[in-house]
Parts: sequence; C-alpha cells; structure tokens
Amino acid sequence: MRLLMISDVYFPRVNGVSTSIQTVGRELVQKGHQVTLIAPSYGEATQDPFEVIRIPSRYLPFDPEDRIMRWGLLPAHRAALRAQRFDLVHIHTPFVAHYAGLALARWLALPVVESYHTFFEQYLDKYIPLVPSAWLRYAARRFSAAQCNDVDALAVPSQAMLDVLTRYGIQTPAEVVPTGIDLGQFSQGDGARFRQRWGIAPSRPLLVHVGRLAFEKNCDFLLRMLVQVKAEIPDILLVIAGDGPALKRLQRLRDRLGLHEQILFTGYLARDGALEDCYSAGAGFVFSSCTETQGLVLLEALALGTPVVAIAEMGTREVLRDGAGCLIAAHEETDFAQQCVRLLREPGLRAELSARARAYARSWSAPVLTERLLAFYARTLHRAEIANERAGCRSRNIADAAPVHAAGLEPLDSEPEPKRSPS
Repeated sequence: MRLLMISDVYFPRVNGVSTSIQTVGRELVQKGHQVTLIAPSYGEATQDPFEVIRIPSRYLPFDPEDRIMRWGLLPAHRAALRAQRFDLVHIHTPFVAHYAGLALARWLALPVVESYHTFFEQYLDKYIPLVPSAWLRYAARRFSAAQCNDVDALAVPSQAMLDVLTRYGIQTPAEVVPTGIDLGQFSQGDGARFRQRWGIAPSRPLLVHVGRLAFEKNCDFLLRMLVQVKAEIPDILLVIAGDGPALKRLQRLRDRLGLHEQILFTGYLARDGALEDCYSAGAGFVFSSCTETQGLVLLEALALGTPVVAIAEMGTREVLRDGAGCLIAAHEETDFAQQCVRLLREPGLRAELSARARAYARSWSAPVLTERLLAFYARTLHRAEIANERAGCRSRNIADAAPVHAAGLEPLDSEPEPKRSPS
C-alpha cells in the first residue's frame, strides 16, 4: 500500500502526534508499505524511517515551538506526488494539514482518512482566556464535527474519544485505532546513569513525569500534590522531562510552593537512551492530564517496568488498569499524594507492579496495533471502491436516459415530426 500522510507537526517538534506518526510510519515501512509524510520545515535535519517532504513554514508568535506550513507552496509538489500513485491520504492534524490533505485527495482522486489526536474542546480556553469558556467549547465541538465529516473515515485512539465525537454528531465512519509503542526501544533503561548525569543521589526517592508542558496537561496539579508527598517524604524529588508554553508558569508555582529542591526540570530528552534512562530512574511515573485521547507516555513507562500513578480519565482510562502496573488515583491532590507515598514506601508493591507493567505493555505493541490500522485502511478503500462503482453506474444510467438531441442525433424510437404546410 502507498500512503500519503500530512501533518502540521513532526519531529524535531516533540509531542504525542509526532511520536504516533513516527511509530506508525516505521511499522508500515517494515511491513513493506510505502509512506510519504508532508510536514512543516523546522530548519533542522532529521533522520527519518520514511520519506518526509518538508514544506517551508512560518513561526507562530504565541507558540514558538510550532510552525504553519505555507499553503501556497504545496501545489509545486503535485506532479511528483501524482507520479507516486498513492492509494490513500491520511491527515493527522486539523489546521493547514486538514485542508491541504483534502485538496491533495481531490487532486489525486483518492480516499482520505484522518486521525483525531487532540481533544480540542478541553484546550481552547487555556489559550484564549478572554472569550467565555462555554462559547469556546461550543465552537470547538462544531469545528471538530465539521472536520470529521469532511473525510471518508476517522481513526480515533480511544473509545472514550469516539463517544465524545459521536455526541458531537459526526456522520463519518469511525473506528478505534490506538497507536502502539516500540517495545524494542522501550525495553531497557539505565536509571543509575540518569541519576549520575543529573547529580541525583542513588538512594533519593524519585518520581518522574515526561511530556509536553502545556496548560491543558494539568501539570500544576502534580506540583500542588507534591507538597503533601514532601510532608511525608522530605527528600522526595520530582523530575519533569519536557518543555512547552507552561514551563515558566510551573517554575513560578514551584518557587511559590517552596519546592525548589524537590523539582528538577530537564527539558526535552532525546530518544537515544536519555529518555529511557529517565523513565527507569523513577520509583514511579506520575501523570495527571485529563484530556488525553490515549497517553503514549504511560505505555512507554509501563514497557520499561516503571509503575504509574495516574488519573484515569478520557483516553488514559482505556490504557490504565488498576493493578496492571499502575495505581489509579482520584482527581484530588490528597488521594494522589497518598498513592505516591504508598508506592515509594512499599518496595514489594513496586516490584509487583513493575513486573505486571512489562507484561501488560506487550499487548500494546506497535506491530499488533499497526495491523488494526491496515485493516482500517482496507475497509476505507473497499467502501471507496463500492462508492465509485455506484457512481459509475449512476453516470451510465444518466447517460443512457439522457436525450440524444444534444449530440445532433434523432432518438432511435422517435418518429419525425410531420412537416407543416405553409400557411
């Protein structure tokens, strides 16, 4: 199968969408399929497991991590793309990529699918504070439903997210198609090496969090929760690996809560061993986002045998099973802190959860879940073939029923009009 993907984000921009595209694309190539991705240029060279066409892009003044592809430069690639004879267009994000993907599908006469990676209803009020939240949520629901109905099929990472979209009133065929993880990459990490690199004592109690530091990720909850953990375990350290627009606010909150010695911000860590070492260094991985469509970092932690303490809402509810490598906490700081203290103080519990975590993560392997994506593609192509056949039949029927006078011919079953005598 020859697949043309398009996204508004991809590495070196770090987030869950980039990770999902890279994981899926790599697996598809390994299974013998062709993948081409259209993505913004960030001015940095990347090593990619498939073809990436970089489109010159513009900075966003309110979000310097992101770029906007210059729409007018896409048509220059039309002939080269047509020559590759793709089977399907797969859109991954709802901005320029959505509309460019629809245009590409029309140019190339291909079916188009989209992955719904981001729960926008829960995001907009974090970035547009002057507009009433209820208005923004309404706009997000209408926007999302309209975009979902633009495409031939929709891939959704979790049933919880699909239920939300169904309430929006989407009409497009939609399926739950989660992203898997590369178990080979997340099979081992060196926690001692991470501690040595960052000057952390070998015996210091350590919790870790990995992810983009965005306002909707609820990371301030972790800082407030840590105040209660500190009361029980004074030398606790929380390592936060990531970056993003909420970093400065989190740093101010850290100082205001008196947690300067209990929190370490590392920035983004490379997926060359540094990230895996970070996961492995912690006695537990903590996660408090309530807006995830899936939550890949949870699976990465579990695959490395790091027990998880998390709030199980939206997509994370389907990833997490209490006892299967994790402790599920209420969305309340005291309960979350108590679960963390329990994990830190009970080595037997940590060992048991670690073993269960590794076993459970195997069910989320990328090769297995990529087969589900391929089946989703196949069903979409089959529906497109049926639709094309029906359209062809309708066209033939219309042509057969149309009067032939327009071609300058007389109908075969018509009689000539009698000539009128001159009056």
